[in-house]
Formats: sequence, C-alpha cells, structure tokens
Amino acid sequence: MRELVERTIDGQGRPQGQSASGRGRRVTVNMAESPLAWLAARDLVTPRQLEAGERLRADYERAAIAPGTTMRWAPRVDGGGGRVDPATARLSAKRRFDAATGAVGPGLSDVLWRVVCAGEALPVAERALGWPTRSGRLVLTLALDRLATHYGLG
Repeated sequence: MRELVERTIDGQGRPQGQSASGRGRRVTVNMAESPLAWLAARDLVTPRQLEAGERLRADYERAAIAPGTTMRWAPRVDGGGGRVDPATARLSAKRRFDAATGAVGPGLSDVLWRVVCAGEALPVAERALGWPTRSGRLVLTLALDRLATHYGLG
C-alpha cells in the first residue's frame, strides 16, 4: 500500500516545518512504508536481514493481538473445523518473540524493537537511546544478523 505525502527536508535530511523562507528540498514520502522496508529499498539491509526483521515484527504483532470478545459466526468455506485457538497462537508468538530478542541480546534488541516493531525511524531511535548520529544503522544490521542466525536463515 502506498500513502504518499510531500515533505520538506533540510540539507541534513531532517524534516522541516512549514517555513516562510521556503528553503529546503521537497521529497515524496511513503507513510505506509516501515523503516525496515525503507532501508531495504535502498539496499542498506540485506534480504536476509529484512526477512528476519519481518518475522520478528509478525510475531510481535501476533503476540499483541487482544483476545476475541465476539463470536465468530462465519462458517469455514472448506468445511474444516481445525482452527487454532487465538490465545494459544498469541502465546506461541510471544514465546517466539521473547526467544528471538533474547538470542539477539540486551544491547542490540533495544534498537531492533524500536525500528522493526515500534516503527521508529533510525534517527529517532538513536536520539532515544542516546547514541551518536548515524550509529544506529550499524547496530541495527548487527542485531538483524544475529536475528537471522537465530531464525536459521541462510
């Protein structure tokens, strides 16, 4: 999905508000694109790292789903009744997420969670973690490599 928005950035690539001077460069930003997908589109992370990050994000989202409070009235089209209990699926996703972040380690899982799961841009995550500018991508790629190794991705 594409949600394109025009933004003005300064010479350092930082977003600018509506200024009277009109200085800065206009860029088109896809607001629906995750920070990890943005990095992958610019070849700043490998396909292996992207797949590992997407697996982690999927487990994070599955684990955060609230239990269903309404009945599911729609019958299955294939006639089968073998449905996975939502609570069990959520707990399994939470266990996978915890195992993955544990395998990455405490220093690396912070930036991994912020960028991949919370959807923060790298500069925002760097500031929040108190890191020097432009150090986040290096640490993120190390975290994604460890995550890919945990998942057994070639």
